[in-house]
Amino acid sequence: MLIHHDKLKALASRVLAIEAEAITRLTARIDDRFVRACQLMLACQGRIVVLGIGKSGHIGGKIAATLASTGSPAFFVHPAEASHGDMGMITARDVVVALSNSGETDEILTLLPLIKRLGVPLITLTGNPDSTLATTADVHIDVGVPQEACPLGLAPTSSTTATLAMGDALAVALLEARGFTAEDFARSHPGGRLGRRLLLLIDDVMHAGEQMPRSAPDDLLKDALLEMSRKGLGTTVVVDEDQRVLGVFTDGDLRRVLDRQVDVHTARIAEVMTRDCKTIAPGTLAAEALQKMQQYKINALPVVNSAGKLTGVLNMHDLLRAGVL
Repeated sequence: MLIHHDKLKALASRVLAIEAEAITRLTARIDDRFVRACQLMLACQGRIVVLGIGKSGHIGGKIAATLASTGSPAFFVHPAEASHGDMGMITARDVVVALSNSGETDEILTLLPLIKRLGVPLITLTGNPDSTLATTADVHIDVGVPQEACPLGLAPTSSTTATLAMGDALAVALLEARGFTAEDFARSHPGGRLGRRLLLLIDDVMHAGEQMPRSAPDDLLKDALLEMSRKGLGTTVVVDEDQRVLGVFTDGDLRRVLDRQVDVHTARIAEVMTRDCKTIAPGTLAAEALQKMQQYKINALPVVNSAGKLTGVLNMHDLLRAGVL
């Protein structure tokens, strides 16, 4: 059956409107119960164990992953598997977060006596404040929605969206309360682009030693151009005998020199270099170097230590190869 394009757009817009309203309604439920749930998870000496089945299970897996990646150690346990041995994964040092829209999911209710016997704090997110899960919990957070986005009112749609959003709210609140930093986040994601952006230091990618393009202030411009060509970084750093940085000469400077019709065979590099050049200190994050290059619209940076001496040269292409961009 073919449906007109406009009707498809209208149906999609309706779904988004319903789910947006469901999330907006959650704002009023950020109350003392939400704070108490955060306190229990902050005080947890073990792990936050998330339970859920069906679509709530998929949402539970995502919430557990978000908690774990933002400084709150967590993992997901399937309630049916917990009844057949995986309950041993839950210890008395943990906190359990159970998800169920109805609040009457049999597989979770079966676990309640065991959870209570362990003395584990139980936090529940349900759509029914009068349900067994809600009334049994140490803390219940209402994530109920007026309606599902599904036109049949059957498929979990806005209810799962609301639960996921509340899980994100809990995770971010805990992140802030723990003082979790961008560097902490990167350590949880060392293999990803974000980890590289946040953990990589310029020392790891800069050119040092004989790889550094260097010129003396009395060098002829033509010799400085040969140095630039040999090292292939589009710049040469002008240094004195003690390797203190006096300035730089770049491809951009060369274009300006040629425009002024300066004789490259007789001019000294000190006469045409950029004296007040931008530099960066060793140990700086590569992401900061990238930001500085973008801010000043430059493609290379001398790496200069506290004594003003050249220790390396960083090029934009180095950051590209390292995946920082």
